[in-house]
Amino acid sequence: MNLSSTKPKPVPTVFVVDDELLLLELAATILSPLGCNVRTFTNPEQALKEFPEAAPAVVLTDYAMGRMSGMDLIRECRRLNPQQKTILISGTVDGEVFAGAAVKPDVFVAKPYDVNKLVDMVRTMITA
Repeated sequence: MNLSSTKPKPVPTVFVVDDELLLLELAATILSPLGCNVRTFTNPEQALKEFPEAAPAVVLTDYAMGRMSGMDLIRECRRLNPQQKTILISGTVDGEVFAGAAVKPDVFVAKPYDVNKLVDMVRTMITA
């Protein structure tokens, strides 16, 4: 068996987008043990700019972020990659915010969230 011909499995990338720096740091801390490349953004426009090249396995985004909402970000990511896996997190709205939307997140999580449940959701998404 020629071991040099076996390619290492690529490390999945997870985008975490939230305008609250403390929540980004928390997400990076809890998700890094999954063995994924966690990229954090306080600016959804910057995340969208880097989206095509990074090809994240999962986009985890807050809802309320100023000029661009998490739903706007999800819609744009899905325009670029219709199969993009997404998680919408919010402490200000509930699942009704996307009830009539053409594009919906795969999962909605209310803040404050259970850290272990969030890690399990992301683990399931990056291994599916």
